[in-house]
Amino acid sequence: MTRVVGIDPGTVSLDLCGLADGVVWLDQSLPTQQTLADPAALLALLTAYGPPDLIAGPSGYGLPLVRGDQATESDLRLAYLAGDGETGGLGGLRRLARLCASAGLPLVYTPGVIHLATVPAHRKLNRVDIGTADKVASAALAIHDQADRLGGSAAHTSFILLELGGAFTAALAVDGGAIVDGLGGSSGPIGWRAAGAWDGEVAYLSGKVSKEMLFRGGLEDAGEEGLQAYIEGAHKAALALTAALPQPREILLSGRHAADASVREALDARLSEIAPVRLLRGFATVAKQGAQGAALIADGLLGGRSAPIVASLRLRESSGTALDYLRVISPDEARKRIGIG
Repeated sequence: MTRVVGIDPGTVSLDLCGLADGVVWLDQSLPTQQTLADPAALLALLTAYGPPDLIAGPSGYGLPLVRGDQATESDLRLAYLAGDGETGGLGGLRRLARLCASAGLPLVYTPGVIHLATVPAHRKLNRVDIGTADKVASAALAIHDQADRLGGSAAHTSFILLELGGAFTAALAVDGGAIVDGLGGSSGPIGWRAAGAWDGEVAYLSGKVSKEMLFRGGLEDAGEEGLQAYIEGAHKAALALTAALPQPREILLSGRHAADASVREALDARLSEIAPVRLLRGFATVAKQGAQGAALIADGLLGGRSAPIVASLRLRESSGTALDYLRVISPDEARKRIGIG
């Protein structure tokens, strides 16, 4: 029996989904900050039945299928994009990754959208976040779901995925079972907590942009206009991705705030002109979609039932770093900012 685990480290919760030959054996959601501060409970859950055969994540901005026991300090800095002393974001993930590796757990860091060969280079220019690793995992779940529900293979799936997370809103376009474009949380529309894509003039006026600043300025800080901006921003993101995918079969909603009926109804009213709108539920009861998709990726990497999903996403062809396409600043300057070189 093959046992795998997917981990989705969200801003609000860190979710775990475990599969044993395709059957759920682990379905948990833990408070993120509490878990990162004291990860003993997480390690206990992961090893309750002995070490799993493979754990996918927590991968942050992503790495091209780097094994945990082979990841260097530079790899971890590239995965989590935070320099020493940075208090914003999910800074404890690097410590958690080290603990998992030192515990001998078979962990693999999975790619973000920017690492994928299926996204043309011109769509990556001056971008770092066009979809973090957990968004790729959510796409894996959506491929599994659509292929199972509508019939056909993973390679025939087509949709726009809107992920309405606890902090960020992101969007991906999937065509022929492969991600072809994306708008990441920090380069996409306004989120529940985060401002989304920054106006360059705002960045200039701020003097210095910290990681913590990327996690504020969203709906919660925007007053009575916030909800209107949030719904319209998600609508614009879906419309923008029709430049890469003009006729998606569906628009799928995932993430913490996709469960809000009023948000879903407002988006359905706007997005149904593009394609039918549907909530991506998945197969687990508690764990978020990203954790479920990460478990499918782990299963597929080991040659399990989800191998066709890994193949259609072409994860084994992922390469490079999240900084390779920068031109406003050089990749070397960006590496220095996070303490590399």
